[in-house]
Amino acid sequence: MPIARAVADILGETPGKLPADRSIYRLNGEVSVNGKPADLKTRIGNGDTIETGKASEIVFVNVDTAYILRASSRLDLTQRKQGNVFVNALRMLTGKLLTVFPPGRPQQVYTTTATIGVRGTGVYLESDPEQTYFCTCYGTTEISANNDKQSTKTVTSKHHDDPVYVLAKAREGKGIRSAPFINHTDQELMLIETLVGRQPPFVFPSEDYSGPRKNY
Repeated sequence: MPIARAVADILGETPGKLPADRSIYRLNGEVSVNGKPADLKTRIGNGDTIETGKASEIVFVNVDTAYILRASSRLDLTQRKQGNVFVNALRMLTGKLLTVFPPGRPQQVYTTTATIGVRGTGVYLESDPEQTYFCTCYGTTEISANNDKQSTKTVTSKHHDDPVYVLAKAREGKGIRSAPFINHTDQELMLIETLVGRQPPFVFPSEDYSGPRKNY
């Protein structure tokens, strides 16, 4: 089944790759970009800061990376220099984010408690001052606890195989621990991959899905 058809069967709509002159697919509630209220015509790019209010959400694209930013979140789209090259980076100190990156391109994710290297994968994270929840939905990530150099972990996942918590305070070498699978869905991953013209590396029947998740 074509990916757009599968998403339409599941979500009740037929999304496709977002046009190059458009950044935002959908937004609800209070959403700002660089401190200004956003609408469907707002453009988003590297260097921008996206914030959501309570009971708010934005689904958007920056070139070939797509995002679902949940309520009460702040996300900075930045670049960091590694050697002689600049690497795209996300900085998220508070909130919840689902994102899919293009294959083969290194990325960095920074939270209060974790630094994560990513290459071509889908990830979900929840960040607050005490801990980061991080799920490598598919692909490979390198996870490090900011306050404990002994706590590092490489995750290679095919389908949400090894979610973790990265703690702000823990015994040396114990800053990363196993976590359950929470608060994101394959259907959402399918949607945002579609918006950048890709599809996730898993297949599931649409009859397994009872409706879009709305409890956030």
